[in-house]
Amino acid sequence: MGQNNIYIIGHKQPDTDSICSVIGYAELRNHAEPGKYIPARCGEINAETSFALETFNAEAPVYIASVEPAVSDIPLDTRSVRKDVPTIDVAALMDTYDMRNMPITDEEETLVGLVSEYGLARAYVRKNPRERLSLIPMPLETLARILDARVVVPAREMLGEGRVYTVIDALHVTLSRMTPDDIAIVGDNEPAQLALISAGVAALIIAEGAPVGERVIAAARERGASVLATTLDAFSVGKMISLSLPASMIMETDVPTVRMEDSLEFAKSVVSNSKFRTACVVDENRKHIGLVSRTTLMQDVQKSVILLDHNEYSQAVDGIEQADILEIIDHHRLGAISTLKPVKFLNDPVGSTSTIVTTKFIEADVEPTPSTAGLLLAGVLSDTMVMKLSTTTPGDIRAADYLAGIAGVDPAEFGPELIQRGMDLDALPMEELLTRDMKRYNLFGRSIMVSQVMASSFTFAETRADEIRAELEHLRTTMGVDCFLALFTNVFSNASDLFAAGDEACINKLNLRDQPARLEGVMSRKKDFIPKFGQMLRQL
Repeated sequence: MGQNNIYIIGHKQPDTDSICSVIGYAELRNHAEPGKYIPARCGEINAETSFALETFNAEAPVYIASVEPAVSDIPLDTRSVRKDVPTIDVAALMDTYDMRNMPITDEEETLVGLVSEYGLARAYVRKNPRERLSLIPMPLETLARILDARVVVPAREMLGEGRVYTVIDALHVTLSRMTPDDIAIVGDNEPAQLALISAGVAALIIAEGAPVGERVIAAARERGASVLATTLDAFSVGKMISLSLPASMIMETDVPTVRMEDSLEFAKSVVSNSKFRTACVVDENRKHIGLVSRTTLMQDVQKSVILLDHNEYSQAVDGIEQADILEIIDHHRLGAISTLKPVKFLNDPVGSTSTIVTTKFIEADVEPTPSTAGLLLAGVLSDTMVMKLSTTTPGDIRAADYLAGIAGVDPAEFGPELIQRGMDLDALPMEELLTRDMKRYNLFGRSIMVSQVMASSFTFAETRADEIRAELEHLRTTMGVDCFLALFTNVFSNASDLFAAGDEACINKLNLRDQPARLEGVMSRKKDFIPKFGQMLRQL
């Protein structure tokens, strides 16, 4: 998720109106600011909505499980070096960019370790003084660069793995031990230089700015020995060669890692518990992405969101408490969302949020694309049950007529087919059926969950009544609510069958011992059922 994007998102257990209004409003807002507004969802797409998306060749909104700030929302230091890079170059980069830690990767950009300031110090301060100085295979030019040396005789482009001798005294001892892969450091001593070349040394490093005589150059060319000349003293040459070891030889491999989707709170805990006070960001294949530190995690980060088709925390995407809510557009009762600053809040008692979005298109003198017009039409028809619900207003009818003209579809034909696609009740497990369109309400001190299932007849509710009641009791217990209600709404008979699970006193007081209870004229959860049911709860 980008930091500058604004996510337009509906409620959990999204219905067709929630999904389609989100897509429509994103298109409208992007008309003025292209690419800034991202349509999003926090639940799965149901069969009815899938049919609408397929009909109008549209993609579903991006799925977002939470709007809690994540690692992906902060800038990352993406620098890293390969494991074969000399340590001295790693240290120089760390100094240049003021980095306390440097991620190390292999040829495939996979994270393999970390070089830290502490690790550098430990590797060289604690180095065993008895340990022989050695050189790993490296290009002659690399060694010359590290030593700030001039290549006098480039006999070998590549130096092999060998020991490094500093020849001060006892030349004969050194000569007796040397192999063709070894390197010798020597000062202004031409006889010693010639003797070392004659012994078959791989490379001769002449230190302290000593002159390199013609006899030495000629002998080196004849024997195939490289000659380097540097102003460094012998001790400094040895120190710099020690620093030429590759990063892989001093890096630490117990590197703490996080993923882009991890929350910032989790990343902070990883970093604070790390001896490096840093964590590397990797993907699912451990490819290195970036570095996070205590400094980067101190930033105040919030995702910007616009909420559609709801205005209650219980229905909102996870992490909404930590998000920056910019706007709310809804057509339900007022809920309990509070904000730290004023926001735009449009709550219009029409049949669908898609109607409100359509009105905004008209007011802005912007025509939706045919695809988006079709989706908004689906939202209107779905939430009004093809204009049959009591929540239907003249505004919904006008919006549907306007959208149908752009989309090129007949609402009278498309509407019933859309609704029918969401009514294959036997194909779903009972738990999924009862939870795919449910909403939580806090009414008069009680926590109430109300599920609504649209059906073309009462047959399903009547034949599966015992199973429905058993599942409602299970859901009430697992979700920790005082009462779980389910409306099986017959869209062609203008009535609903009500099932309920709750404590005995509540069920008796509400006259719900005999279930299902037939509720004539009840088609809308928010307009026909909740107000009346709320009054009954008030009297308990």
